[in-house]
Amino acid sequence: MGAIIQWIIDLINQIGGPAVGIAILLENFIPPIPSEVVLPLAGVAANRGELGVVEAIVWATAGSLTGALALYALGALLGRDRTRTLLDKLPLVNLKDVTRAEQWFDRHGSKAVLIGRVIPGVRSVISIPAGVNRMPLVKFILLTVVGSSMWNSLFVIAGYQLGDNWPIVEQYAGVIQKVVIVVLAALVVWWIVQRVRSLRRKRAAGSTGPETDVPEKDRVAP
Repeated sequence: MGAIIQWIIDLINQIGGPAVGIAILLENFIPPIPSEVVLPLAGVAANRGELGVVEAIVWATAGSLTGALALYALGALLGRDRTRTLLDKLPLVNLKDVTRAEQWFDRHGSKAVLIGRVIPGVRSVISIPAGVNRMPLVKFILLTVVGSSMWNSLFVIAGYQLGDNWPIVEQYAGVIQKVVIVVLAALVVWWIVQRVRSLRRKRAAGSTGPETDVPEKDRVAP
C-alpha cells in the first residue's frame, strides 16, 4: 500500500488532475488501488494548491465513468458466462465480488448502479451486470455520474479539509460508507413509497370515476 500511495503522489505531482482520473480508472481493474486512498490524496494535493478541488472531483468522476463504461461494454459484448470466465482468470479479481454485484443488480435493478458506487467490492463490478442486462446506456451513465461524483466529492473534500492528516479518512472510511449507503437507501425507499402512493391514487380515481350509462338492451346478462 505504501508503494501505491507513493506512486499516486508522484503521478499527481507530475501531471496533476489527470493523474486522479487515471488512478480511479485503474481501480476498476486493479482492486489494490482503492479510491479511499486516491481521493483523499487528491484532496491533500488541492489543499497544497497543486490542483483545484473541483478539478480533482471532475477528473475522478471522469475516471470512474470511463472504467464503468469499459466494464459495461465487456458485459454487454461477452454476456454473463463468458465475462465471468474471463474475470476468473485475472489474478487480482475476486469472482465473489462479481457475484455480489449480480445479486445487487437482481435485487435492486437499475438503482443498484447508483447505490453500488459506494459499496466496496461492488463499486467497480456493478457495471458488468448492467451491461449483461443491457441497461439503457444514457440511464447507466447518469446513475454512474451521480453516484460516483457523490462518493468522489466526499473523500476529496475530506482530504482537502484534513490536509496532511488525511489518513484519518481511511480510518473512518467504513463508517462513511455505511452513512452514505443508509442515506441512498432511504432515498430509494422514499421514491418507491411515493411511486406506490401515486399509483394507488390513480387507481382509486379510476375506480370512482363516473360510470357511463349503458342502455338496458345492450347490457350483458350475468
